[in-house]
Formats: sequence, C-alpha cells, structure tokens
Amino acid sequence: MIRAVLSLSAALMWASAAAAVGPSKPAGCHGETPCVLGDRSYHVMEPEGWDGVSPLPVLLHFHGWSRTGRHAQRSDRVGASVKRRGVLLLTPNGRRKTWDFWSAETQDVAFADAVLRDVAKHYPVDAERIYVSGYSYGSAMAWRYVCHSGNDVAALLAVAGTLQQSENCPEAPREVRHVHGLKDTVMDFPYGPGGERTYPVALWRARLGCGAARALGQWQVVDFLKLERTVWPGCTGGQVVLDTLPGGHFIPHGWIGRQLDELLNLTPSYP
Repeated sequence: MIRAVLSLSAALMWASAAAAVGPSKPAGCHGETPCVLGDRSYHVMEPEGWDGVSPLPVLLHFHGWSRTGRHAQRSDRVGASVKRRGVLLLTPNGRRKTWDFWSAETQDVAFADAVLRDVAKHYPVDAERIYVSGYSYGSAMAWRYVCHSGNDVAALLAVAGTLQQSENCPEAPREVRHVHGLKDTVMDFPYGPGGERTYPVALWRARLGCGAARALGQWQVVDFLKLERTVWPGCTGGQVVLDTLPGGHFIPHGWIGRQLDELLNLTPSYP
C-alpha cells in the first residue's frame, strides 16, 4: 500500500515540479517545529547536502517512552547519524509521549501510514528505501508497524524492544535488524528456552522463512563497546540480523548509522 502511494511516477512528477518552483515543505514545519496531521503531529529533518530534487531514502523512527520525535532528532545516535547519510528522518509523536503497540487494534499504525503519505506530498521519497526504526517502546511500536504495514518496508532497525514472538504478523519487512542488551532490565532481553540468545528474532525468522544461522562474531563501531552478530542470510528475499551487547537499555553508539551504511552501500563511518 505504501509503495503505491510513494510510486515512481509520483516521485517524477514531484521532481519536475521541484525543478520549476523548489521544494514544497509541509506548511510551517521543519526540524523541531512539528508538522500537524489531524489531531497528531510529526517532525521531519532533511539530510545534509540534499539538492532539493533527488529521491530520498526515509527512516521512520518511533521515539522511546516519555519522549517525542524532537528528542530523536536531537540525538547523536539517531538524528545526527541519519542526517549525514542522505536520509530523510521522520519522527512521529506518540499520544501522551508513548505508543500503543500492545495489540493489532492500535491506531498508531494508521497514523504512521498517514505520516508517510503526507511526507510524500512534499518530498521525493524513494519508495524502495523506506526504513523503520525505534528505541525501547518505540522499537516495539516499530515491530508492530511492520507487522501490519511492512510489506513495502526495506528494513526494520529495532533497538531494545520487541513484540511477543508468538504474534501473527500478516505483513513483514524485507529485512530485519535487531539489537538488544543481554542485561536489559527495562525491556528485558527475550531469552529463549534454556537461555537461548537468538530468540529475540524468532518471529521474523519464521515469518521470512529463514534457514540456518551464521555466527559472524564480534564487531564494533567504538572502542568501548563490542557487539556479537548472528545472521540468517537464507531468508525469502532478505535476511535477519541480530546484534547482542553485554550492557543494558540504550541505543549503541553508531549502531543506527552502521546499519544505514550497510543498507545504502556507503563506506562505514562514525558517527
């Protein structure tokens, strides 16, 4: 559904109009000034050096509990990392600074769809490169979103928050990347039977028809934090990636940026 709205023909028409009259930003909003959408709102941040015409990859990011989209844009680990990689950052605002990810009846999935539709009226969105991320409660909301509106999502980038692995997801993204701290006591690391550590992505491994796991060992972006990576490369049309870390509940330094580097075939960098 989202890909149909953000079709190539629409992007080409936007580009033609932009070449003639310039970018058409949502009226009165940009950066920390929220864009009003009915009785809800969201924030939009353009990437550095954008020429005003070229199609933009998009990262739709759901903020953590008791936060807003503005906090995510200010974050070095979210906003700054996204902005310098040529990606348009969308950060919706949850009602009462939280998200209703608990069941399929949530209205927040439809709200996120509406945000993407609204943004496509003002920016030339690259419909093949829609990424969805979130942190903590926002990560669980990102899972909920792609579970019900994810068929046109290129990748889920989830940090420290999941749904129950028994959820029945009618839709799914083409690729899943999840990171979680083994000592997380806020959104507890979902160990499997017998303390099995790959259980946090069991839902997506089954949903995407993944084959055997491949342990890639440790990797790091910063000297003081090492992550352990396991990949399921033989999935239908994509892969599932799980990174674990020895710490607790936080967004690992450079993690979102590194995932975008890999997905966009950029030279890895920090931040």
